[in-house]
Amino acid sequence: MTINVIVENAEKKLSKKFQEIDRVSEGNLNKVLVAMRRNKLSDYHFNWNTGYGYDDSGREVTEKIFAEVLGKEDSIVRTQITSGTHALSLMLLGLIEPGQSIVSITGKPYDTLEATFGIKETKGINLKTIGAVYHQVDLINGEFDTYKISEVLKSSPDYVYIQRSPGYSWRRHFNVKEIDDMIYHIKNTSPKTVVLLDNCYGEFTEFAEPKADVVAGSLIKNLGGGIALSGGYVAGSAVLIEKIAERLTAPGIGKEIGLTFGQTRQMLQGLFLAPSVVAGAMKGALLMGEVFEQLGYKVAPKACDSAGHIIQAIELGSKEKLLKFCEAVQRISPVNSHVRPVPAPMPGYEDDVIMAAGAFVQGSSIEMSADGPVREPYNIYFQGGLCYEHVRIAIKEILEAVC
Repeated sequence: MTINVIVENAEKKLSKKFQEIDRVSEGNLNKVLVAMRRNKLSDYHFNWNTGYGYDDSGREVTEKIFAEVLGKEDSIVRTQITSGTHALSLMLLGLIEPGQSIVSITGKPYDTLEATFGIKETKGINLKTIGAVYHQVDLINGEFDTYKISEVLKSSPDYVYIQRSPGYSWRRHFNVKEIDDMIYHIKNTSPKTVVLLDNCYGEFTEFAEPKADVVAGSLIKNLGGGIALSGGYVAGSAVLIEKIAERLTAPGIGKEIGLTFGQTRQMLQGLFLAPSVVAGAMKGALLMGEVFEQLGYKVAPKACDSAGHIIQAIELGSKEKLLKFCEAVQRISPVNSHVRPVPAPMPGYEDDVIMAAGAFVQGSSIEMSADGPVREPYNIYFQGGLCYEHVRIAIKEILEAVC
């Protein structure tokens, strides 16, 4: 069977799922349009401001639009937030006070957040150094451990933390219904507990966004649409966002300052394009997974699972295949296609990591990329793709290299 036939067969199997993804994309685009029209977005909002950024109407309308799209009262959307990890750390350190408790109910947080939680030693301030109390409830076969969560909730923890996407782990994502059902359980058992959500990689993969009290993510992932040059967001209730904003700037100042550096247009145009870009990335990830599953590889998610994020995990089984996969992704990229990726130490990770990303925006996870820690069983995490066609072309290159 030729590579073309394998890809075409996979597309036929996924056709109904692709149609559903397109319907979700259209619904999310309408949501973005409604928010932009309701807030009377105008070209003057794209103008530069200087200095402190007082009365920056572009910044203000951007944060109103993002809040509405995410179903929250308020948001912080800033170029100064440099990554998803930064956005999540801002959320955590902006809210949690000495002596308060937080429970992660999706097991150990993503590698780069271990220092923020105090799981890993760091020279800076983290939750452990300020005296916060951290608990962890591990997943059972990738599912919420409802019994242990219920037991922990009896002590009325101040915060519960949920990681929506699996990150560098072999588990499925949690869809919006599952998260919202768990939030209902948390609030019903411990009404004063605040639910915080790592929303990275999940935005616009479904029509609704989770009902957590605060959500955070990166603009060089889903919501930036491949246009935003940098930035991140935190969105939630107005009271909590005001508190987080004082961590971002200074007490008593909060959201009132912060230069946008002329990036308002890119952030909002990226948001406008994001539903379509996310849909293409989801379809590309599913196609990649289906093709490799047909060839006998272990993949997550499988085609029969719900597609709730843009990452496709594949167990390659050898270091050689891991390297060849990343080399192929780099070769077929529009930027730095002549560069050969090699494993190297990365801040926040225990093992060397190989990363392939010929992206227009450095580190952009919504652009086609692939990376993975160099450790057994040599899982590769394929993500992004500004358009489905690019991923389709890349799959053929990858199969020729790996298989």
